[in-house]
Amino acid sequence: MLLPLLILALVLCAALAGWALWFVVRDRAVILKQLFGAAAIEAVLLVQAVVAGIQQATTDHPVDGPLFWGYLVTAAIVLPIAAVWAFAERTKWSSVVLLVAAVTVAFLEWRLWQIWGAAA
Repeated sequence: MLLPLLILALVLCAALAGWALWFVVRDRAVILKQLFGAAAIEAVLLVQAVVAGIQQATTDHPVDGPLFWGYLVTAAIVLPIAAVWAFAERTKWSSVVLLVAAVTVAFLEWRLWQIWGAAA
């Protein structure tokens, strides 16, 4: 159940990064719809954390707990921080902030996939 959520988060992050990149190229600030997109990704990340906790508690899936949870928690806090920053910065740089955050979360999700898959 965790891997489909990882893939979903990766796809959503790629879509948000593409959208933010389009705004960077067009020299535009972040719009509220993009922040709603980031909130949707955040919801997936929170569900993912709950599922990961349940799967770790109910299975014998060997995974390096501190490393895995470090990536999971970091992924969960990047987008809210970026959203606040992007909302406060009303220039094209707000789109850059959102772009960097989406790429960062995508990378963190990719690493989570590696960590979880390597333990299988």
